[in-house]
Parts: sequence; C-alpha cells; structure tokens
Amino acid sequence: MKVVVEADGGSRGNPGPAGYGAVVFDADRSSVLAERKEALGIATNNVAEYRGLIAGLSAAEAVGADEVSVRMDSKLVVEQMSGRWKIKHPDMIPLAAQAKSIASGFSHVAYTWIPRNQNSHADRLANEAMDAAAAGEPEKPTVTPSKPATSAPGWNGAQGAPTRMLLLRHGQTPLSVERRYSGRGNPELTELGRDQAARAAKRLSARAHTESGAPGISAVICSPLGRARETAEAAASALGLSVVVHDGLIETDFGDWEGLTFSEAAQRDPELHKAWIGDTGVAPPGGESFDTATARILKAQAEIVDRYGAGEVLVVSHVTPIKVLLRAALGAGSSILYRLHLDLASLSIAEFYPDGGASVRLVNDTNHLGEI
Repeated sequence: MKVVVEADGGSRGNPGPAGYGAVVFDADRSSVLAERKEALGIATNNVAEYRGLIAGLSAAEAVGADEVSVRMDSKLVVEQMSGRWKIKHPDMIPLAAQAKSIASGFSHVAYTWIPRNQNSHADRLANEAMDAAAAGEPEKPTVTPSKPATSAPGWNGAQGAPTRMLLLRHGQTPLSVERRYSGRGNPELTELGRDQAARAAKRLSARAHTESGAPGISAVICSPLGRARETAEAAASALGLSVVVHDGLIETDFGDWEGLTFSEAAQRDPELHKAWIGDTGVAPPGGESFDTATARILKAQAEIVDRYGAGEVLVVSHVTPIKVLLRAALGAGSSILYRLHLDLASLSIAEFYPDGGASVRLVNDTNHLGEI
C-alpha cells in the first residue's frame, strides 16, 4: 500500500516548548489514515521535526504501508534523510538513526521538501499539541491506526507492546580495577568479576517467566568481547538460553588510549583529550568517536527490536553501548554520555515501543551484588 506522510515540528523559543504533528494520507491524499501529535517539553525545532518524522513513519508502519512518500517543510530533515547532507549534530544522530531504522522496513521511501503552507495539516497538529501543553491540559496524543494497539498506552502515549531491554554491564576486569580505558582490548573477568556475573545471573533467573507464567527473558544478546560474553554466559545458563553475539554492541574503540588512565591519556594528548571529553564527534587517536559508536549501537538496537519484537531480552554489554541505549530511550542530549555513571555488573532497563516511543524503568541497579 502506498501512503503519503506529512510531518512537522515546532519549538517556541528554539529551544523552548516544543511539539510535533504527523498525518498519514492514502496515495492520492483523499483520506486520512492516521494522525499523531505530542508535546515534547523543552526541545529544539530540529528535534521536534525529527520526532514528527519518526511518528509519521511509525504511523505508516501501523497502517500497513509498504511505500511511503514523506513530505516535510524542514529542509534539514529532508536533505539529511535523503543522504545529501551529513548529520553532524549529536542530538540529531540518534533521531535520524531511529527514523532510518523504521524506514528500512518499507520497500520504498522518498523524501520531498514542501513549503510550509503546503504542510498545514501536520503544522496544525503540532500547534494543537503545544497549545494544549501551554494550557496545562493533560497530554492526549492522537493516534488513529488501522489496527488496535496490542496493549494500553503508557502515560507518554506510547502504543503497542514494547521490546524491554535489560541492560547488564559486564563484571570486573583488571583494567576496570585500575580505572583504565578498556575498549576493544579483551581482558578476562577477575575472580570478583565472575562473582558479580554469578550474582547478576541469579537475579535474572527469576525473570525466566513472568508472574503469570508466560515466558520472560526470551534471548541473551551480548558484545563479542570476552568480558561481556563470560557475563552473558552465566546469565544464559541460569535462564536455560544460549548466547547470541551482536558485533554492534562492542565497546567504543579507544585507539591509542586503550589501557591508559584518564590522567595518562590527558598527559599523552592534552589538546585532543580536552576536545574529546567535550565533543562527541572527536575520536581518540586511532579510535572511534562517540558519534560513530552511537550510530552503530542504534543500528544494533533497531535490529534487536525488529528480530525479537515485544517481550524481554537481556543485553550484556559495556558502558558506552548501555549509555547510548538509555540516552535513546530518554531522548536525552549527548551530555548524558559524560554524566551518567554505570557500575560494574549493574542492571538498567529501557523499553522501545513499535510506534517510536520509549521509556526507562531502571538505571544502574546493583542490589543483586550485595556486600562484595
């Protein structure tokens, strides 16, 4: 089925109170198949535009479309999604990756820029969402899918049953004891690290089934690095599952800083290190920037959601991938990569809904570790 998606987003202040609107028409624009709108709180205009696109693509997916013509008055979004402009801003990278992930499910997607006066339907929806938020009215996202949602929407209006990712960081290694950059190197778990993995596995074994008796964790997916695999194997054994390795979940490549402490790296490359801790587009010498890592990790996230669908999956990985997934679920800026602390063998939980919504249920929980 061919559909037309028109989407818009706005920000009263840029950044300021923001919202988006999206509408799905049939091929000749004679009938409205779905509408979506939502206030976003404080955000920039570009973030709102991307969120409108994501909502529009998700709505097209919900009505069963296979060919999509996207029409927007945002030159930036149209050119970036068409591949003619590079995506440089760290706040745009995860949003563009999410939009591309949804778009990859269609047989054909085309992006066209239109003047604002030709995008009045989506613009009206976006302004209705912002007006309602300004008036203090409860959020009531408009969703008109051709098939019912598989579960009731949450407080944020997300529709459908989510893919719930249980995000487990690996246990201790010799490099983590000394707080050294540990990226693509492959240190084994210490004795304490193996104990941490065992304790995490014991906690997770309780999620083999839900309270109703239905299957709980359906898959254990991990980074290819040994410390993550060993942690994952302990959990998989407790759950009666096998481990699936996904290369996209590997830790950031710290290049020539591998094995160095923060101070040693700063002393070795003072200017570069200073730039790196303030700019996610800067890479360590011979390594990988956080922006590059983010794109890879979000691609892995989309593939996991597509493969496993609704339900729980255990993802065993490293600091950067887990932070990126939490950032994506929160819709947060790049500063979270520098400010969020994740302990060894800690558990976090993020949910990703089929309509593009997301939520975070848990961050850096270490209750299962006790006094060790």
